[in-house]
This record gives sequence, C-alpha cells and structure tokens, in this order.
Amino acid sequence: MTLPPAGHRSNGRTPSASGSAGRGFASDNQASVHPDVLAALAAVNDGHQPAYGDDEVTGRLREVVRRHFGDQAEVFPVFNGTGANVVSLQAVSERWSSVVCPDSAHINTDECGAAEKIAGLKLVTAPAPDGKLTPEQVEAHATGFDNVQRRRPAAVSVTQSTELGTVYTAAETAAVAAAAHERGLAVHMDGARIANAAASLGLPLRALTTDAGVDVLSFGGTKNGLLLGEAIVVLNPDSVRGLAYLRKSSMQLASKMRYVSAQLVALLDGDLWLRNAAHANAMAARLAAAARAVPGVEITRAVEANAVFATAPKDAAERLRKRFPFYTWDERTGEVRWVCSFDTTEADVDAFAAALAAETSA
Repeated sequence: MTLPPAGHRSNGRTPSASGSAGRGFASDNQASVHPDVLAALAAVNDGHQPAYGDDEVTGRLREVVRRHFGDQAEVFPVFNGTGANVVSLQAVSERWSSVVCPDSAHINTDECGAAEKIAGLKLVTAPAPDGKLTPEQVEAHATGFDNVQRRRPAAVSVTQSTELGTVYTAAETAAVAAAAHERGLAVHMDGARIANAAASLGLPLRALTTDAGVDVLSFGGTKNGLLLGEAIVVLNPDSVRGLAYLRKSSMQLASKMRYVSAQLVALLDGDLWLRNAAHANAMAARLAAAARAVPGVEITRAVEANAVFATAPKDAAERLRKRFPFYTWDERTGEVRWVCSFDTTEADVDAFAAALAAETSA
C-alpha cells in the first residue's frame, strides 16, 4: 500500500462540464478535489486494514503531523470542520463553560449553534471589525470565574485566517494566547484556512500554532483540496481530556479512517498544502487588483488570504451572480465575498473581472 511520493505534482485542474462560466467564487468548499488527493485515495484502496485509526496510513499521518507541529502533537482525523471545532471545544471545557470568540467566528455564525447544542457551551462574543480577537477583549470577557450564576470561562477560540479574510500574525496569536493562559483558559484555533494564513505570512504551520501558544487546532483540509476530512491536532496534551471518547460520542470517528488519513498525508507530507494555499491567495490578490480598477467597485477589507470582500452596484452584482456564483456577505451594505481556491485559474479571475466591469458599466 503506497501513497504517491511527496512532492508529486499535477496541475490541480479537473475539467468542468459547464466550462469556465460554471466556475464561481462562492467558496473554496465548492472547488474540485486535487488530483494528488484522489491518487492517494486510490493508492490505499487495496486489501484490508484495521479500522478506527489503527491502520498504517493513520500511523504515518501521526508522524507527518509531528514534523509540522512538534513531537507532542497528537492528531485525530474527523469528517468535517464543525465536528473538529465541537470536539476540540468539548475537550477543553465542561458543560457549564463559556468560550470567548470574535462575533464573526464561524462557530458563532455558521455552524447552526453546534458548539452550544452539542457541547453545551456558551459562546461569549466580542466585536471584531477585522475578525481578530485581542488580548484586551480576552481580559474583558473572561470574567465571573467564581460566580455560580454565570458560565465559567474555559477557552478562547480564534480563526485563522479569519472569516473576514484577515490573518493573525504569529505575534498577535501569541498575545491572545498569553492573555488566555494567564487566566487559566485554553486556546483553540479554528484553522479551516490555516494553510492560507501560513502561505500569506511565509511561516511554517508550527510558528502559527504550537510556538504561538495554541493548545488545540482544528486543521482544515476540505477548503484546500481534500474530498472530505479535517483533523483535530492537539498541540498541548495537558490541555485536553477524553478527546478520543468525545470524537466517538460526537459521531466523528471514521471506521475506514485510512481514507481520511490518506488525504491528509497527501496534503501534508510534501508541500501540496502550501502550494494549494499560495495559489489561492495569489488568485485573490489578482482578483482584488482587477476589481479595484472597476469604477463603482470598492474593496472593503484587507486581502490577506484567499477571500476578497467588496461592494458593487446591487443590480450589477445580481446580474454577475447568474454567471459566476458568489455570496452576499452583508445584505444591509451590499458587501459581497469572492473566494478563490487551489483550482482557480488566472483565466477564471480574468473572465470574472471582465464580466464585473461589463455589468458595472451596463
């Protein structure tokens, strides 16, 4: 049973039945699966292997993860990002706990209350115009430890890159982690797009996580070329308890785990994770530059990873959306979000920018 060698390269494109017009900028979740990941799945689809993570592929994943995050790192593959976040937060908290996070955090806005429903937690949100939590906000919101009338703070959660397309520097994460640890709180990172953040900053994954004081990471794969699968990476084993049991009781334990692990190995064993993310970031930068040149279009937020936020005339945006799918981020202001993926091409970006200019001037 052999995975493709590290460094194996392909162009990352798979044909689209509907052509370039069928490709959109709604989400990196809508992208195709990287061919190297599909090849990795085919490579492990041979014979029988022990179930539930006792297979040799998951064993290899543990070695690969430790190369990136340090010798103490423990990895727990799961099915999806919501599962990774919920299980991670359960492992650092109690049923009476609260978690401090930015108001725009995915766990607060886009996971149907899973952290509160499944884990029984209370999310305490802080306003963050740039999507980033600050040490001062941790200090302000991590209160009431000895008040039985209130939820007891247990953790903070940061998102990297943020839901607003911004990136925490390593120093910013370290400052938040220090403020949390001073108060006895664990630090969770929702790293659905951590590869994009690392590519943006030119830093290894460890510098943004282990070395910055993060205790447990939800590592994202689906948005960076995987078919399905994320991973919980425990960076500080002393910060969690019962995670293996929580993963099972939260319905996130795969029986044929080698198929999830193989994808993560394909992503992390070489530089595929970085190449995919760097390309998506570059396409976002190209798109932002082209959109800035269109009269009536304004880029509304810093473009630091693979997302571009903008405003455009509403009627032009509605016409454009019929040709290239994307989401409206804020109905009140008309702000939209365009997300680039590992398989977004320069031709995709240029066609979209040309259509944007045409619809805006119509």
